[in-house]
Order: sequence, then C-alpha cells, then structure tokens
Amino acid sequence: MRFYTTTHQYYCGIDLHARVMYLCIISSDGEIVLHRNMKADPESLLKAIKPYRPDVVIGVECIFTWYWIADVCAEEGIPFTLGHALYMKAIHGGKAKNDKIDSGKIAAMLKGGMFPLAYVYPAKMRATRDLLRRRNHMVRRRADLLSHIQNTNSQYNQPGFGRCNIAHKCRREEILSHFTDPDVYMSMRVNLDLIDHFAVQIRAMEKHVLDNAKHHDPQSLYLMQTIYGIGKVLSLTIFYEIGDINRFPRVQNFASYSRLVKCARESAGKRYGTSGSKIGNVHLKWAFSEASVLFLRCNPEGLKYKKRLERKHGKAKSLSILAHRLGRATYYMLKRGNAFDMKKFLSA
Repeated sequence: MRFYTTTHQYYCGIDLHARVMYLCIISSDGEIVLHRNMKADPESLLKAIKPYRPDVVIGVECIFTWYWIADVCAEEGIPFTLGHALYMKAIHGGKAKNDKIDSGKIAAMLKGGMFPLAYVYPAKMRATRDLLRRRNHMVRRRADLLSHIQNTNSQYNQPGFGRCNIAHKCRREEILSHFTDPDVYMSMRVNLDLIDHFAVQIRAMEKHVLDNAKHHDPQSLYLMQTIYGIGKVLSLTIFYEIGDINRFPRVQNFASYSRLVKCARESAGKRYGTSGSKIGNVHLKWAFSEASVLFLRCNPEGLKYKKRLERKHGKAKSLSILAHRLGRATYYMLKRGNAFDMKKFLSA
C-alpha cells in the first residue's frame, strides 16, 4: 500500500457526495483554517481554496463522484490525491460519523502521511474504459436472457435445443415452437427481441472502443493479442484496465492489483489464512481467468503444460497458476515491447 507523504502548507480533505461536499483545510501546524459544507461544483471549490492555493493538496475518498474534482485540479495545477476506500478504515471505524468528522479525518490523514493512495486514471482514456465496462455489463445481461430461455424450456420439460447456439437468429422459430402457452410464448419473444437489441448495441460499442484504442496505443493492443486465447475483447479489457503499465514498479505489484495472488494473514509466525480478496481490479481478474481457459483451446503445448501443473498442484489450482503466469507475461511484454514467445513462456 502506498501513502501520500509529500509535505505542504495546507491539506484539504473533502467528504464528497453527488450534490454537496464537506471541506476541511488544515495547516501544517495542525490548525483547522476552514471547515464548511458547500455545494459540489468547481466554482465553490476554487473559491473556498483560493486563499490557500500557493501550497495546498486536495484529498478525496475514491467514490463514484471523484472524476470532476480530479479534472478541475488537473486544469488548475492543484495537487490531487485519491484515497483507497477499502484502506481508509480511520473514517469508517469511529464511534461517531458524519460529513464534518469524515472531512477532518481525511485532512488529518493527508497531513500525517497516512493517506492510502488509489490510482487516478487518466482523463483521456477514462470514458473509454467506462464504456468498455458498460459493454461487459450488457454482455452479462444478454447471457441472463439466454439462460432464462434455457431454464424455461427445462421448466416445462420440453426437448432440448441441441448443441447449436440458441442466440442465432435462424433458430428463432424453432425456439418459440417449444412454448404453446401464450404467456410463456410472449415472455420468450420479449427475451429474443432484447437479445437481438443487445447484440446490435454490443457490436456498436466494441467498434467504438476499438477505434479509440487505435488512437491511444495500438502497439500495446497488438502485443496482447499475440498471446494464445487473448482476442479483441480481452485485449481491450486488459489494456484499458491497466492504463499505464509504468505505474507498476514490479511484476508483483501488477499481479497483486490484478487479484492473481492471495495475501497471507500471519501473526507471531502463525498463518491464519488469506485476506484482501476484494482489493484489486476485478475486471483484470476476470480477463486473465478467461484467458487461462481460452489459452488451452487448439493449443497442444498449452494443454501439456497445464497437465504438468495439474500433477503438481491439482486441477483447480492449475488454472489459477496459468492465469498468474499469463498476467506476468503480459506485464513483461508491455514493459519491454516484445511479442508473446510460447517457448519462453513454457520453459520459464
């Protein structure tokens, strides 16, 4: 965990909400010079900190409304820090809790060098990353609709659809013929119409994100697609969730951020299990888990390597190890600008 340790003359902690924010500014001597509830907009913020602009840093807890403050601080040249919500226990563990107390604690943590840092994602790629996340959300909703069709078919003890993909348009009439009840028929018809609509929107979003990626960093996107099992969608997900690979000084930091390793809980030489399973990037965890499965398709060398891992670690753990190895390979590829080398990967 990284902490903000740079010294300033003034430290500004903000307990931020959608429409209002509570602002607390502490001097380097520990004196509270401003403590005020105000409207959450750029004009109010800049007006409040104007007397302290020569040397002030702003700290905000990482919630969904931090984008605009980060952009304002970047435009105005004001140091901005984003606090990791799961590490800011001092805010949530007090006996009393309100906006005034929380803003004061944030400012005090900044001053004391105990403010846990989260990554401030670059504004130029932030919207594209959020669009890609929205695309993944729609894919899951589309999968829910397909599952509902399968479950309803089993619910009425109808014959199976076979091994063909029920999402194909050519199978619409065949699917609907399984349901004679008018209400069930209508429900399945709505599901199929929504599936078609989702498919159109998903393709449009993929094309838009891919066009943006070609302007942001096409070389990195190409390098990731040289890995077996990583195609267009997975490479886009990994690329936009990483942002700048240079923000990870070591491969261990990247593996931890991607949730590819477990953190041990130890005390007095005794191990009490693992912790921190929710700290890290869930989208990278999903991407590398998918890549580890797709890596084995039509890849005899990969299957041979997985069987070797199975004999030593078991079937379930072998896939986790493979995902970890793919994450490490991605890190070094992006750092060094080299394409994926299967022989080197299997012999390491």
